[in-house]
Amino acid sequence: MANHKSAMKRIRSNEKRRVLNKYQHKTTRNAIRTFRGLTSKKEAEKQFPVVVAMIDKLAKKNVIHNNKASNLKSGLQVYMNKL
Repeated sequence: MANHKSAMKRIRSNEKRRVLNKYQHKTTRNAIRTFRGLTSKKEAEKQFPVVVAMIDKLAKKNVIHNNKASNLKSGLQVYMNKL
């Protein structure tokens, strides 16, 4: 167990951040799954900016790597173009 005040605070703040990151990451994965289930190009074009913004936020906060974010966005763009 931590012996210093600052270390104890770091443990608390890390736990808060971990829970928030987990929530945001799961929400984004669900949005991607929903997007890939769309069959209408019009609906996909409407949802695409929302999903991309979610991915960019995760990459900005280093929840996912920048290259993974780019790879996901590219794959979603390809999917949308095929509709």
